[in-house]
Amino acid sequence: MQVLYEEEDEVRGKLMVYETAQLDGEFGRYRVLAFSDGAAQGVLDLDDPESIVFEYPRAILHLMDTYLPDYSEAYVIGLGIGTIPARLQDKRVKVAEIDPRVKEVSRRYFGYSATNVEVGDGRNMLEKEPNLAYDYVVLDAFTEKDTPLHLLSEPFFMLCRDKLNERGALIMNLFGRGSSDNLIRAVHTTLQSVFPYTCCFELPQTGAADKRNILLMGAQQPIRYREKEMAGFVAFKPEEGYIIQDREDEYRL
Repeated sequence: MQVLYEEEDEVRGKLMVYETAQLDGEFGRYRVLAFSDGAAQGVLDLDDPESIVFEYPRAILHLMDTYLPDYSEAYVIGLGIGTIPARLQDKRVKVAEIDPRVKEVSRRYFGYSATNVEVGDGRNMLEKEPNLAYDYVVLDAFTEKDTPLHLLSEPFFMLCRDKLNERGALIMNLFGRGSSDNLIRAVHTTLQSVFPYTCCFELPQTGAADKRNILLMGAQQPIRYREKEMAGFVAFKPEEGYIIQDREDEYRL
């Protein structure tokens, strides 16, 4: 492993960019954005830069194209290496990224060249957007401790609903244990309290305790997709959980 960039921040923790010849058992040349534990938050295949390495962005892009084929406006919370917004160059897209280091390394090491990224808390910034302005809000925001709870609460989902048009949808990439995960159950129950249509997707389970990408979608109209184009994700229905409310002590920029 060759480290290209590494920086420690007292508030946001360590961020690093490294190159490796092996990723999840696959050999090649990969450039990785990661937190201090080394877990990949974004990956560029240096031998095929146009490919999308992770399954979840491919599934999200399919949901976006299938649910509203004529969509044109999207608000993305969480930049990563820019995988999703880079594929939306023909749309009007705004990106909120809380960590200024991520904005810089996405440009310097991963080639994200668009000028549509603003640094700040995604919820605070979304509040300033006009109502009914977007076809999609896409949430792909992680810290070292997981997705911040103020981006999973009922008031946040209500904010998203206000900013979406009458056909719009919220799509989230989270990390959990599928139907056995109490947080995923709570997020889905909270989502159901705000949106009339919801759906959850997971990758096949490799172990009961294994955390993996979980996609959740809340929409204003019935959700359409083609399972064979969901990059291996399959639909599931979580059991009922609790409704997540805001916590006054949670950090927001």
